[in-house]
Amino acid sequence: MAATVHVIGAGVAGLAAAVRFASRGVPVVLHEAAPQAGGRCRSYFDPQLDAMIDNGNHLVLSGNRATLDFVRTIGAEGALSGPDGADFAFVDLKTDERWTVRLSEGRLPLWIFDSKRRVPGTRWRDYLSLAPLLTARPHQSMTDAMRCPPALYERLIRPLFLAVLNTEPTDGSAQLAGAVIRETLVPGGRACHPLIAVHGLDAAFISPALDYLANHGAQVRLQSRLRALDLDETAGPAKRRVRGLDFGKGFEPIGEDEAVILALPPNVTAGLVPELTVPNEYRAIVNAHFQVTPPADCPPMLGVINSLTEWIFAFEGRLSVTISGADRLLDETRESLAAKIWAEVAAAVKLPVEPMPRWQIVREKRATFAATPAQNALRPAPQTRWHNLMLAGDWIDNGLPATIEGAIRSGNRAADLLFEVID
Repeated sequence: MAATVHVIGAGVAGLAAAVRFASRGVPVVLHEAAPQAGGRCRSYFDPQLDAMIDNGNHLVLSGNRATLDFVRTIGAEGALSGPDGADFAFVDLKTDERWTVRLSEGRLPLWIFDSKRRVPGTRWRDYLSLAPLLTARPHQSMTDAMRCPPALYERLIRPLFLAVLNTEPTDGSAQLAGAVIRETLVPGGRACHPLIAVHGLDAAFISPALDYLANHGAQVRLQSRLRALDLDETAGPAKRRVRGLDFGKGFEPIGEDEAVILALPPNVTAGLVPELTVPNEYRAIVNAHFQVTPPADCPPMLGVINSLTEWIFAFEGRLSVTISGADRLLDETRESLAAKIWAEVAAAVKLPVEPMPRWQIVREKRATFAATPAQNALRPAPQTRWHNLMLAGDWIDNGLPATIEGAIRSGNRAADLLFEVID
């Protein structure tokens, strides 16, 4: 396969697909409507903080094989770091109780039998309540599939799956939750080491990928917005194809042996591909950044219970907060949000509330699709009825929620399918 592949969208899924092709010597043109690559996984200079920050906080686990393969391919292995074990620190702001969940490295979950390693107030048998998620049916929510004891739910399951699904777990897809458990808790702690992009998302995923593409002869065209596809609707099923791409100057024909991957948001993709069913409900994420030096004993990531704040990430000169499923916060003023969140952060990491450090609030209204059973059922497969057109993105049916791992897998899968079809 030597013909050009056009990848539309330079988010993580599009970058993964482009890197996949470039690594095999296939000519690639990567188009991105924005002035920069990265999509929802990007870093930018914030003048209010006078610093580079990420648009959101993204966690990778050591079992995310596609993600780790991707960063190895682009030469960015050192950009992700974390503790040597599967350690997750928590604080309950209502009681000021602090604990660390420490998973066993192997498949045997020995940690649940150790009161010092499991969630306080839980028994080992409580964790068996997660087992039904592994065989959940497509229509089931987590509430339908499992009966979790309150202490375990409030102190581990809810914060974990609210972050993973970006949807309240009571409404979240049990099947997607089961897929996450199957790839993390089932293999054991060795698959659950938390990894954070300590120098920013750009340094871990974006700039190295762009450098890799440039070094392998790929073209990257920023501010190149696809307006329309010329789709052959008259040929037989085996010969239907994309015939041209319109970037605002009329259709540019593509050869019969060329191909296209759309790695765009669901609503944009649905506007380009007729009769495509896509998720149409979204959930917001709110991120807060505070310009302050984290205390020396502050863990890299801290889960916060009984608070508006959910997860605190410690970076050099900055504390960042993530709040998932945050639609309820979209209408609150930035000043009010910042004050509430900072008061909780200060209590959680034991810093003075006054003076309040410089801050920034970043709200993403459509951060991910709503990971409910109904919305999960709307996710399309990567194949389309045009043999040289594939879809990629964290919202495509890839078996996982909207995560970096799911996005990269989706990009890889779209590329591999085109190899099978066109090669």
